[in-house]
Amino acid sequence: MNVKDKRQGRTIPEQEGRGTMMKTTVAKFGLLAGGLVFAGGLMFAGGTHEEDPPSLAQVVALDECDPGTFNAALGPDFCRNVALGASTKLTDLFAKAKAGTPDPGWDFEPDTVNIKQGATLNVFDQGGEPHTFTEVAQFGGGFLPVLNAPGEETVPECAGGFSNVAVAKTRILQGSQRQITGLSKGEHLFECCIHPWMRVKVEVK
Repeated sequence: MNVKDKRQGRTIPEQEGRGTMMKTTVAKFGLLAGGLVFAGGLMFAGGTHEEDPPSLAQVVALDECDPGTFNAALGPDFCRNVALGASTKLTDLFAKAKAGTPDPGWDFEPDTVNIKQGATLNVFDQGGEPHTFTEVAQFGGGFLPVLNAPGEETVPECAGGFSNVAVAKTRILQGSQRQITGLSKGEHLFECCIHPWMRVKVEVK
């Protein structure tokens, strides 16, 4: 039995027609299988990517120090605040802390960070004066009693101020940054040992 070739209007033997159909079917199957393998590869790669821990999380240190009053008391260039129309005089900062209502312009943002184990925490000082980013067992007072809340004691991790090397190593200067790595799973508390109401809770999962 012969098969009509519709493309060229010629008659071909049945065996040759079957061979042509089989080659076409095999080619289609090959394309389908290749597509499935490619799609599967993409799904696998995507799944692996989603499981990778984030490479970086950021915390920003902010303050609104008044250059005139801070530098007059603490030395030239101590405060390098560039905020326009937003500044707090040194005496006002002390008064607010003493009243138990610390100035909200001094802050770490965000207050809570959720990261996966293996991530790097980058702390950037965008304020006008130095801060520390010190891990503590419990939140409490810093090493400057005048900036602690009424009745608040200095936490052990901040004791000694910058004469304590462990505290000095956690200092971040204006415009600089500090990277925290190797945090274990669980909750980690960080505060500024100078301005102890600046606090961050880091949850490592």
